[in-house]
Amino acid sequence: MKAITLYDVALLAGVSYQTVSRVINDAEHVSARTREKVQQAMAELHYVPNRGAQQLAGKRTRTLGLITTDLALHAPSQIVSAVKSRAVEKGASVLISMVEHPQQCQSALQELLAQRVEALLVNVPLDDPDAEQLKVLASPVPVLFLDVSSSAAVNSLVFNAEQGARLGVEHVLSLGHQRIALLSGPESSVSARARLAGWKTTLAQAGLEAAAVAYGDWSAASGYEKGHALLSAAALPDAILVANDQMALGVMRACAEKGVAIPGQIAIVGFDDTADSAWFSPPLTTVRQAFREAGEQSVEWLLAPTRSEACWQVQLPVTLISRQSSARRAPQQADREDLAQQLRTLALLAEKLARE
Repeated sequence: MKAITLYDVALLAGVSYQTVSRVINDAEHVSARTREKVQQAMAELHYVPNRGAQQLAGKRTRTLGLITTDLALHAPSQIVSAVKSRAVEKGASVLISMVEHPQQCQSALQELLAQRVEALLVNVPLDDPDAEQLKVLASPVPVLFLDVSSSAAVNSLVFNAEQGARLGVEHVLSLGHQRIALLSGPESSVSARARLAGWKTTLAQAGLEAAAVAYGDWSAASGYEKGHALLSAAALPDAILVANDQMALGVMRACAEKGVAIPGQIAIVGFDDTADSAWFSPPLTTVRQAFREAGEQSVEWLLAPTRSEACWQVQLPVTLISRQSSARRAPQQADREDLAQQLRTLALLAEKLARE
């Protein structure tokens, strides 16, 4: 079979081979329409820049490609560590491409394909159309996604975000908390949206609404900033559910600065179970996601000698780890907080009337 060349792509797309080269190299001065035509032609022809990659179906390289988000964050770094360890055990190597934005995934994909990887792992939050397009662009190289929704028509291995959210809500409800604030991850993140939806659904099933909702960027700094905002509301929340442990750390510092006792006045529940969460002060109650298991299972799938044509979709369970950042509300404490809240409300009303 004749190897597909850059000129074949140019012919199908109706552009010059120089234009195809500019698209491949992500150069400027290429219109969105032209870029889309070239990428579609590449997908239809299963073209990758390195001709040797065309032979991957018949010759294995034992090299995996991994596209990941910021390794300064706990979850991505743990996934990378697990993937590399298991790959070495299997006699394979891993090429890593880190992206700051999902829009950079296509160029990262092309770079890794040019290095003749035999399979790809994508740990970047992607909406369904973006994930499905990457799958097409990578074909025939198989791709496994770790941060997509279950509705995406791609191979995926993801944690059960809805289950984790439900466990967090049910935990604080069982402790008698009613005013529950939510600190989500970025609205652009698939997993953040899934956790937030799970929280809201479980609260609704209990006849409750969130006392407040805020959005951070996964960092401790954003948790600190949003934590101050949530703690400054007219009514102090009984509990704050946080979408990852790093933001929870920031919230806990905000509580310390405002003199809000954990868990005496407020409960904090994180998500991830980072290695450090047991050493927070107090130790953090959180939802554990088994990142090492996810990384190891990913490598097993990527290096499998054969795969089904059907999409392989697996949800990994999560567990609640109860520590000292959450506790049952004492009736006397609840009464004092209610009285304090009434006094704060009256003070705000008096201040408003004085201004008028």
